Amino acid sequence: MSDKSRQMTPEEAAEFAEQVFNKAREGDAAMMAALLTKGLPPNLRNHKGDTLLMLAAYHGHVDTVKVLLEHKADPEIRNDNGQSPIAGAAFKGDLAVVAALVEGGAQVEGSSFDGRTALMMAAMFNRVAIVDYLVSKGADPKAKDANGITALEAAKTMGAADTIAQLEKLLG
Repeated sequence: MSDKSRQMTPEEAAEFAEQVFNKAREGDAAMMAALLTKGLPPNLRNHKGDTLLMLAAYHGHVDTVKVLLEHKADPEIRNDNGQSPIAGAAFKGDLAVVAALVEGGAQVEGSSFDGRTALMMAAMFNRVAIVDYLVSKGADPKAKDANGITALEAAKTMGAADTIAQLEKLLG
């Protein structure tokens, strides 16, 4: 009786891993669910430290984000630049993904290595709905990053008129 199974070569393993990361980027929730069910580690990271969850969140694939969270992907893992999935989703302006991450356990106040929170990212890029959502979930508009900059100050630096008005009213 011969054993038909064999180990992948390092090259084959690298190619397979790249295909898996592409499925996260493309938002193939069904394929991701199938791979996770077969034992794919939910916190697999690429050469930049991006997890599957980070890639799905950054590219706006809410169904894939939910699949990964259901399979215990950690929403708090930062990439090599210190960015979290929630900050990436706030930067991109995707409220559905931000909400899925919060519902899946992401810290509303979780910051990157430089102390920048998702609220600060949302404020900088004029993401009014995300600012509203994050504040409603407990994000502190008075929080400061490592340079002492608040969400309002970050919004002013970027000329984000809508979030400037929103935060000024909120901080009233």
